Amino acid sequence: MIVPILIENPTKEPSAAIHDADIEHIFGLSGPLSAAIPGYRPRDAQTEMAKAIASAIAGQSTLLAEAGTGTGKTYAYLAPALLWGGKVIVSTGTKNLQDQLYLRDIPTIKKVLKAPVSVALLKGRANYLCHYHLERTLQNGRLSSREDVGYLRDISRFVKTTSSGDKAELSRVPENASVWNLVTSTKDTCMGSECQYYQDCFVMKARKEAQQADVVVVNHHLFFADVALKDTGIAELLPSANTVIFDEAHQLPDTATLFFGDTVSTSQVLELCRDTLAEGLSHARDGAEWAKIVAPVERAARDLRLAFPQDIVRLSIDQIAPSSPFFEALDALKASMSDLIAVLEKQAERAETIEQCRGRAIMLSDQIEAWNAAPSGKEKEGDYVLWVEAFSVSLQLHRTPLSIAPIFNKQREGVPRAWIFTSATMAVKSDFTHFVSQMGLWNEPARTWPSPFDYQKQGFLYVPEGMPDPNSRDYAEAVIAAALPVIAAAGGKTFLLCTTLKAVKFSAERLREEFEKLGLNFPLFIQGDAGRTELLDRFRAAGNGVLIGSQSFWEGVDVRGDALSLVIIDKLPFSPPDDPVLAARITAMEKKGMNGFVHHQLPEAIINLKQGAGRLIRDETDRGVLMICDPRLISKPYGKRIWQSLPSFARTRVEADVVGFFEKIQREAHQTKDVAN
Repeated sequence: MIVPILIENPTKEPSAAIHDADIEHIFGLSGPLSAAIPGYRPRDAQTEMAKAIASAIAGQSTLLAEAGTGTGKTYAYLAPALLWGGKVIVSTGTKNLQDQLYLRDIPTIKKVLKAPVSVALLKGRANYLCHYHLERTLQNGRLSSREDVGYLRDISRFVKTTSSGDKAELSRVPENASVWNLVTSTKDTCMGSECQYYQDCFVMKARKEAQQADVVVVNHHLFFADVALKDTGIAELLPSANTVIFDEAHQLPDTATLFFGDTVSTSQVLELCRDTLAEGLSHARDGAEWAKIVAPVERAARDLRLAFPQDIVRLSIDQIAPSSPFFEALDALKASMSDLIAVLEKQAERAETIEQCRGRAIMLSDQIEAWNAAPSGKEKEGDYVLWVEAFSVSLQLHRTPLSIAPIFNKQREGVPRAWIFTSATMAVKSDFTHFVSQMGLWNEPARTWPSPFDYQKQGFLYVPEGMPDPNSRDYAEAVIAAALPVIAAAGGKTFLLCTTLKAVKFSAERLREEFEKLGLNFPLFIQGDAGRTELLDRFRAAGNGVLIGSQSFWEGVDVRGDALSLVIIDKLPFSPPDDPVLAARITAMEKKGMNGFVHHQLPEAIINLKQGAGRLIRDETDRGVLMICDPRLISKPYGKRIWQSLPSFARTRVEADVVGFFEKIQREAHQTKDVAN
């Protein structure tokens, strides 16, 4: 067992190499990892990365650590964190990765190193069953479908046997089933210590465990929701943390932007109306004409959505015409909310649940009032962008900061601790400027460790010749025409990654037709037909499938071995230029004399593309082709910067090279099979 070294004088900066010998032993050929993990092989990059992280932990400093696919970055940060990190918060990009760390990676390292640490998993409150809301839903029976009735039965059985209340444990009920909204709480609908089930509350239990644990696993959404809303239990955790590790750190700017901004939606208003009506009639029927009170609020919320006749809209406030009915509807909503609050003030003492509706109404009203109010205090015009987003039945008012750097840096002030940011894709050709400027991590040490894979031998980067301009009408059709012979040569085993949902739909329809016409028996798996995990399981099991997906399949997806040999990317993933936040950021950059495309859109697209490309080669024996259909990779001056940031595959523009590569793989597979027989 490695004994944690206690630093005698914590104010004195320890030498950088304090744990180097221990790290060499842990990750070496005769070390504990090698002895305990089947197929483990020492990797220089992993060992060096672990040393750098151990050093940052010992010095309570910050480190940006980019490690190529296959480096083994998870173990490289877990070993030093579990041995010398003190109280550690590990934040991941997704709940899937959070579960993987908690259920698989941490227990493995903990056991191998005999590290005496306690570990807790903490998720957002929407992931935990709420006894109060479950009881209420069982009594009210407000269920819209027979399917939900069955799910509710499963949930009421589950609550009797679960110790965590984490809905991920009940896989029979899909994560997106609407019944979950009725049996979980939100910050607004939680009764807190007034609740009769407070002692048994799963959220409180999870937070208590996190308080007492040495290592707490969270996700970025939770981390930043807490920093912004103080509602997830991390507010109490952070002061005592010695080490904070962000895995999949490239996602932080988007996640932080989401939570450091402010969003209020007509759905929240309509939910409030629904609950006010129900609670008013239950507890204060004689106190007010509840239906007449909520009707104007509901009407104003719906009118606000109807101010935009289109299905999906994203507009900054400057793009909305002053004569638009939107502004009148917004004023009507503010006025009707005030009337509703006045009634709730009078009736609040009749029941705890009416008091709760009053609190929610005030909070929503304040958010709506503040949305387009004049800046106050230290805020300046231009610090935030105001924009609206309309969906089919709801509308959201967003107030988004143009830069999260000052807000995030404020969070890092105070108690000295180690901050580790790690990802396979933070830099553009070993240049961290884009990520650093977004997060405000200037002058912090940043290091890159390359992937151990031999990309030259393991794969090809193929950019087909003769592709039309990506904006032309026949581009999507040209992608299918170029992709078909390559999919056939690969024997299926393909991810087709699209930049839009529209392209996913089009590609699925066209490939289905072509497969039928050509007699190609490759099962198709389309994003949206099932949950991501289920689609991936079915794709792996098929062995010759073609999976078509958009953004959610570009990262965090691991398919090793023969099931995936071809990754096709339809277009370079530039953000849509009409995005209001992007447009405002570019304007702000250009006022400072910078180029919005070069300094923001291009590095953003490269990091995204590196993620998509990273799906292909997942271990030393994987082989395959990365096919990027977009001709701008070759024709535009910036194309070189893009492909130089990708793994160093052999490159070709000739379809025959790719077909020959797949034929060679198949011949070798047959030879191996013959020898085995």
